[in-house]
Amino acid sequence: MANRKQGTPPLRRPQSDAYKVGYGKPPQDTRFKPGRSGNPKGRPKGARNKVPALNEERMKTIILDEAYRTITVTDGGRPLKVPMAQAVIRSLALSAAKGQQRSQRLFTELLQATEQANKALHDDYLQAVIEYKVSWEEELERRRHFGIVAPDPIPHPDDIVVNLKDGSIRFKGPLTQEDEVRWDKYCSRKRDCDHAIAELIAMLETETGEGMRRVLLDEIGYERRIRDIISKVIVD
Repeated sequence: MANRKQGTPPLRRPQSDAYKVGYGKPPQDTRFKPGRSGNPKGRPKGARNKVPALNEERMKTIILDEAYRTITVTDGGRPLKVPMAQAVIRSLALSAAKGQQRSQRLFTELLQATEQANKALHDDYLQAVIEYKVSWEEELERRRHFGIVAPDPIPHPDDIVVNLKDGSIRFKGPLTQEDEVRWDKYCSRKRDCDHAIAELIAMLETETGEGMRRVLLDEIGYERRIRDIISKVIVD
């Protein structure tokens, strides 16, 4: 006998040719037609009434959807649209500011936990940057010692400035190959600015016409503004 799939009803042959209406036997004209869905419209969009799959964490999805759902709050007498999570924290902070001890304690705990998490992330990042810088400095020294010619790393360890007093990190060079192309372009433009400024100043020293002097001063000012903009990224 063929095995039957568990949970499926056994197939039974009709007892007689006459079809009788009764329990489990609806009238022929109201039965589902073969090849047609009994629910042609399907489940309404957004309905979630199925049991979650084993790898699905639906509650987390629901919580995140609600946390970042935009709502309207009143701020200074004006309506303001903010995420639900921000509205909750704002309400908690206002209650704490009004002197409610429970809100003060909870807000302080949240703030401390957030700052500690940020500090841990920064410390991990600082450690990774220091290890990168030290390891590449050793590798570049090894290359120089043995005369090995190879592309420099990006970012270059010389372009990474670590301040151990305050834990700050500053990059004074490109971080990716794409950045290196733009970096070289900006460096070239910065050198052009220096040459142009020097030439314009030399011309200004010998020029006596007021009109031409104004033109030269405008050009000098323009080149200096371009250089200042570049210098915000590429420090002298």
